[in-house]
Amino acid sequence: MLGVFILIIFTVFLIFFYKEKPEKTEEKPKNPKYAAQMRKLWSIAQTSMKERKPLRAEKALLTILKFDEKNAAAYNRLGILYAKEQKFDDAIECFEIAQSLDNNPSSLHNAGLIYLETGAYEKAELAFEQALELEGDIPARYIALAKAKEQLGRRKEAIAALESAYELDHSTTTLRQILALHEVAGDEEAIITTTARIEQQLAEDVAKKRRAKNKRMGIVKSKTTTTTAASKPRLSTPKKLIRSKNKKIIQ
Repeated sequence: MLGVFILIIFTVFLIFFYKEKPEKTEEKPKNPKYAAQMRKLWSIAQTSMKERKPLRAEKALLTILKFDEKNAAAYNRLGILYAKEQKFDDAIECFEIAQSLDNNPSSLHNAGLIYLETGAYEKAELAFEQALELEGDIPARYIALAKAKEQLGRRKEAIAALESAYELDHSTTTLRQILALHEVAGDEEAIITTTARIEQQLAEDVAKKRRAKNKRMGIVKSKTTTTTAASKPRLSTPKKLIRSKNKKIIQ
C-alpha cells in the first residue's frame, strides 16, 4: 500500500509551477552568478533524486532554501524526497509550508497521500477535497479521495469519488475499484451492473484499438492503390510486346 501511493507522488506530482510575488522578485539580487548558481543547485537536486542519492539532493534543496526561504517548489520537492525515505513527519511539514507559500493543489495532494499512509484519514480526506477544489480534472485525486473515504467507512461517497474519476479516465481499473467496493458491501445488483460496465468498456477499448489500426492500414492501402493506378499505363507496353513476339513466332 505504501509503495503504491509513494509511486503516485513521484510519477504524477513531482513538479508544480508557481508565480513569484512582486516583493520577492524585488528582494532577489539580479545577479547572473546567483541565477546560474540556483540553476546548478536545481540540476543537482533533480539528478540526485533520479540517481537515488538522497543526501546530495537534500543538501542541494536546503541550500536553495537558504538563499530563498520562500521557495515553495523547493519545499515541495524536499517533501517528496522525505516521503520517499519514509520520513513522513518531515514530508508533511515541507508540504504544509509549500502550501502556505503557494496555494497549490499538488502540495495538498502530496500531503494527503502522506496522511493516508500514516492513518490520518480525516486529514487526508480534507487535503484531497481542497486539492480538487483547486484542480478537479485529475482522476488520481478522486481515486485518492475515494481511498480516504473508504478507510473512514464512507463507502457510498468513495464510490461517488471513483465515478468522478471514471468520467475522466474511462479506465477499467477504476471500474474494478468500484466493483471491489460493491463486492465488500455484498450488493449483488450493483456487482452485476458494474461487471457489465467493465465488459462494455473492455469492448470499447478493443474497438478503439481496432479503429486506430484500421486507420493506419487504410493509409497504407491508399498509397498502394495509388501506386497500382500509376503503374497501369506502363503495363500496356509489355502486353503489346508479348502479342508482337507471339505473331513473330507464328510467322
